[in-house]
Amino acid sequence: MSAVWWERAAAVAVFDPLAVDALDGQVLVLEGVTAVDDPALSWCRNAPCVVIGCTPAGGSPSRVVDVSLVGEEVEQQLQPILARISEQPDASRVLVDVLRAMPSLDVPTGLTVESLAYSALLAAPGFHRWLADAPSRSSRTFDGTPVRVERLDGELRVTLARPQNRNAFSAAMRDGLFEALTLAVVDETLERVVLAGEGPVFSSGGDLAEFGSTSDVVRAHEVRTQRSVGRLLDQLASRTTVRVQGACVGAGVELSAFAGRVVAAPDATFRLPEIAMGLIPGAGGTVSITRRIGRQATARLALSGENIDASEALRLGLVDEVQ
Repeated sequence: MSAVWWERAAAVAVFDPLAVDALDGQVLVLEGVTAVDDPALSWCRNAPCVVIGCTPAGGSPSRVVDVSLVGEEVEQQLQPILARISEQPDASRVLVDVLRAMPSLDVPTGLTVESLAYSALLAAPGFHRWLADAPSRSSRTFDGTPVRVERLDGELRVTLARPQNRNAFSAAMRDGLFEALTLAVVDETLERVVLAGEGPVFSSGGDLAEFGSTSDVVRAHEVRTQRSVGRLLDQLASRTTVRVQGACVGAGVELSAFAGRVVAAPDATFRLPEIAMGLIPGAGGTVSITRRIGRQATARLALSGENIDASEALRLGLVDEVQ
């Protein structure tokens, strides 16, 4: 995986279909992109590679490229993004293909597309390389339900209750959330749903002890779509508040983004680590996060793997309040 650089003036020459096709397997970095919807760059929507647009400080980022970097972001984030793409080119390309499709899809269809792409990557070499290199992990012994559900008048309080495991998102936790949120969907007397995490961490993301535990990627796709917590949260968005503290990683970011209101504690941090594993966000994040902050900012977070704090999440629109 290598990077191809074009100054804005030379980018117009890439209209040649053969030149565009030759970019396959590379990263295209455009310098000096200043127009929000430059028609000369419309081919970027279907380029066979990741396209990064670099805009001078004070300029308007382009909305036709996969990742838009402005001013100081170019110096701070371009090299980490290029390194991550080089390490996991298949996952990076699949990510931008999925994100390019999202604006034209409704939520259920978007979740299906994401799940199909995620399943394909589960069977791909990049994920298996990461799995082989990852230290062995085992789930900690846990007694009790991973999700606590309490009703107080018209409010349903749903709490991730595996603090000793940093509320890692396991299959059991997914099932517990699915059952609790199904209750909220069918019970119209519930006026409010509050989702929180017990302990200092909201969620450390997917339970790594379960990664690679299934060889049937088609069955995994069926389970993800049929028991989608994200789909239920989307249905409940107008009634749901998520309260986030400490680390909010992977599935924790993706699911909270579906809620109508996300309140972050000052110590909250947010990160999407999946690309480094050879995967893309698989708990609905390509749908939920793009609807909050746009596909370019979503791609930037996923491709860089950067850890952002609560104030930056508020600036982007990933959360609605910090308190």
